[in-house]
Formats: sequence, C-alpha cells, structure tokens
Amino acid sequence: MKTYNFSTFENCIKKFSNKKVLVIGDLLLDQYIWGDVSRISPEAPVPVIWVKRENYMPGGACNVANNLAELGADVFLVGIIGSDERADILKSKLSARNINTSGVFTDNERQTSLKTRVIAHSQQVVRIDREDILDLKPHLSKKIINYVLENIPQIDGIIIEDYGKGLISGDLLEPIISAARKYKKIISVDPKEYHFLFYKRATVITPNHHEAGKAVGFTLRGEDDIERAGRKLLEKLKTDSILITLGEKGMMLFEEDAEPFKIPTVAQEVYDVSGAGDTVIAVYTLALVSGLTPKLAAYISNCAGGIVVGKVGTATVTKNELLARLKILIGGKK
Repeated sequence: MKTYNFSTFENCIKKFSNKKVLVIGDLLLDQYIWGDVSRISPEAPVPVIWVKRENYMPGGACNVANNLAELGADVFLVGIIGSDERADILKSKLSARNINTSGVFTDNERQTSLKTRVIAHSQQVVRIDREDILDLKPHLSKKIINYVLENIPQIDGIIIEDYGKGLISGDLLEPIISAARKYKKIISVDPKEYHFLFYKRATVITPNHHEAGKAVGFTLRGEDDIERAGRKLLEKLKTDSILITLGEKGMMLFEEDAEPFKIPTVAQEVYDVSGAGDTVIAVYTLALVSGLTPKLAAYISNCAGGIVVGKVGTATVTKNELLARLKILIGGKK
C-alpha cells in the first residue's frame, strides 16, 4: 500500500454520498437485551441476567443497507417481511435512516425474522432465532424482479445479501444478474455456501473461509488451500473477483491473471463479529462504484471491518471513523 496515499481514499469516501446502491436479500430484525450477571440460576447451571435495557437494530440485508446509509449513499432495499409488529418496528428503523423501502413487500403467511441476542458484560450469552424459512412465492418473486429491473438504470451497484432464509434463488437472480451485466453495474454477493451456483457472473463474491471451503469441497487449512479455493471459485463462477474473508487473519483477494492479494487484519480489539461481513461488503461495493480498484476496495473494506468488530452488537462505521483509521494506517500523506 506504500504506493498509495491518504488522499486516494479520502477522495473516494467523499464520492460515497453521490452513489445509489440497491440491496436485495433476507430482511431481519435484531433485538438486543443488555444486562448484568450476578449469580447462577438455582434451577439449572446457567447465568441469571438482570436486564437493564433493550433495543432493536436492522439486521441481515437491512444492516448492509444501514451501513451504506451511514456512509451517505442512497439505498434501495428489496426483500420480504411479514405482516406483524416486528415488521412495523423494522420499517420504522429503516425509515429513520432514510432507506428507500418501496421494494420491500409483505408476505402475510410469513413472520418477520427476529434474532434476539442477550448481552451481559459486553459478551453474548445466548441468541434466540424466531423465523420462517420459506421459498419465495411466485407472485412475490415477480414483483421483486420487476422492481429491480425498473431501477437498475438509475443505480450504481447491487448487493445481494443471502442469509439462506428463502428469498434468494437461481430463478430470482438470473434475470437480475443478466440485467446488471447489460447495464454494466457492480454486483456484489455475500453468499450462502449451498447457493454458490446462483451467483455466476457476479462482479465479486465475499465468502468467509468456512463458506469458501464448503463451496469447493475441502477445508481451508492454510494459504495454499485458500489460494486453491479462490482460483477454483473464479473459474467455476466466472466472477471478476473473489474476496475471501479470513477472520483474524484478514482477507485474500483473487482476480483473473493476477497474484492473490493478501490483506492482514487491522482489528485492534474484537468484541463482536456479528454484522462485520455486512460492513465489509457495503464498503467494498461503495469503493468499487466510487472508482477504486478491487485491491484498494478490499483494503478500505478491511479497515471498516476492523472498526466494527471493536463494537458490541450489530454496528456500522462512519466516514470519520474510516478516515481516522486510514490516516493512522498509511500516515495521512497528502
């Protein structure tokens, strides 16, 4: 990174506010219950949580949208919710962030997904999931496809956020990816390991090392395995690049006819990794549509991921936080 200076990233981040990104994926509501532990229950060997406060945050694809909005982008969110109180809470949270939800449709037979995390002394104690995993109904699939195709000309990029809750399928993505390619739009995918073939011809896929290993059929034990997996995925899926996230070991970027690009982690303290992948794909996509190369986009998204894992709960990164971290890492050279 010594050949690049701080102003390269600063100018890119300034462009975030002019970008329009469409996010399609599984919409979740995250609930956090915060408390203290002072004793073990007499009923079972489990901690007793003394609840101090509760709050809700947009989760899943909604958290990707939240990250984009925090960085100044115009966001179009597309997905399915139920007809319930959770949906009302989620729509209220999204509206407060000025996220366009005209592409969010209601399935009266589906409950809005809720993930409840209990946090005590900055540590997650337990997570409770309440959701339906149902295939998308044909009339709702048609609505989503039509909405995306109508809006593709005006957007700069698409993020597909696949949590495996039933929304994403090959039939849904094929016309969307084809249209995005036709209009030369960036298509980024945060994948589910058993859906990889759905993502053919996307611009970039951002699996973690576990997902990448399952997709290629072998465990990634070291750099040789990671490189073999990255090359195999590039060849199999015909994407422009593959960005494999490696947790505390950073990331590795693969592009056709280029050596793998290894980026070490920049996280200083890790409190909570939930939602870190959402931040990475949001920043990576914004950086690409703002003119950065894949290598520089990977570097800046790695910085963003390193910031959010230092926060407890589903979190976002701000422009000022990102600029401050970059200034420290590369010396703030002008």
